[in-house]
Amino acid sequence: MRVFGVEKLSSSIGQLNALQKFDLRGCSELKKLSLSIGQLNALQKFDLRGCSELKKLSSSIGQLIALQKFDLLRCYELKELPSFIGELNALQELNLQGWYNLKELPSSIGQLNAFQKFHLSWCSNLKKLPSSIGQLNALKKLHLTWCSNLKELLHLLAN
Repeated sequence: MRVFGVEKLSSSIGQLNALQKFDLRGCSELKKLSLSIGQLNALQKFDLRGCSELKKLSSSIGQLIALQKFDLLRCYELKELPSFIGELNALQELNLQGWYNLKELPSSIGQLNAFQKFHLSWCSNLKKLPSSIGQLNALKKLHLTWCSNLKELLHLLAN
């Protein structure tokens, strides 16, 4: 399902029980996600690329038990990745490219056992990665291009 020009989501969105892919790419007016998002038990791919006015991620996203790919490229207003991200046990890929205001990641990121690809390019204010990132045994790709303030990467690689 792909939509354009959306400013807000109805709470009835949670009734789409069989929805596997939700594409809100380019919905630059979207400011808030409905709490009912967490009811999308079959959701595997959630694309919010270019939702540049989105200010906060709904805590109900932590209930998306089947979510494998979460794309938040160019969500410029988002400043932090909430700790509920560690509850997404099926998550394989996360894209945070262009999060200029991101300064740190939650340590819960290390709980993602299926996690394979992590895109952090252009996160120019990111200063360090949590030590828990060393627990990501399935991680195959870590993109850190233009993370110019990242200071502690060498420390992680030495462990």
